[in-house]
Amino acid sequence: MTNTTAAPARGHHTASATAPSFADLPRLIALMTGDEKHAPAAHSTLDALWVLYDRVLRVAPATVDDPGRDRFLLSKGHGPMAYYAVLAAHGFFDESLLPGFGSYDSPLGHHPDRLLVPGAEIGSGSLGHGLPIAVGTVLGLRAQGLTDPRVWVLIGDAELDEGSNHEAIAHAGPAGLEQLHTLVIDNASATHGWPGGIASRFTSAGWAAETVDGRDHEALYAAFTAPHPGRPLAVVARVEPKS
Repeated sequence: MTNTTAAPARGHHTASATAPSFADLPRLIALMTGDEKHAPAAHSTLDALWVLYDRVLRVAPATVDDPGRDRFLLSKGHGPMAYYAVLAAHGFFDESLLPGFGSYDSPLGHHPDRLLVPGAEIGSGSLGHGLPIAVGTVLGLRAQGLTDPRVWVLIGDAELDEGSNHEAIAHAGPAGLEQLHTLVIDNASATHGWPGGIASRFTSAGWAAETVDGRDHEALYAAFTAPHPGRPLAVVARVEPKS
């Protein structure tokens, strides 16, 4: 497995003139203290989030309101510490906010709030909501004639226990929602699983799907950028089982 340092980001760190680095993230996460019971959920997403924001997503602090931006939806919002660290590293907000994580007067809650967290597209944390919202987001963009922005949603494998996700999967494939990209963090948390593996759940509904090592940055990047004309894309990122 490799943890490679990615290319310079499109955004800029508000506290430093240097480009953000993956090596910054442990320090940024360590700034977030207090009672947080979902640390494993956060760390499982760290590498995939970094590669997305550093090399794939076409969004930056200056373009968070641009209609042509890519959208990223964190459905796995019950463990947002890695998300906050990545946003801070890329300059969406100043890292000075991180030590207040979870406190009464902090914008950085235990679940992200789109009205308080710069760069957050949705309020999230309740399982099973993000993928249906992402489907609706793509349909809304289509209705406006915006076919270039890509929509990414990060879900946990346990969210596939929720029926709302299966309805979204079943609709998106036949509808040919090519703008839709789903990143599934697989830390062996799902109760039911799926015959043939998680990727087969998507391919059976007409999606393109890739399964990769969720700690290998180059493998993640290759999967995130794989062509999938006329179909939505699912990337299953396998990480160590939740302890």
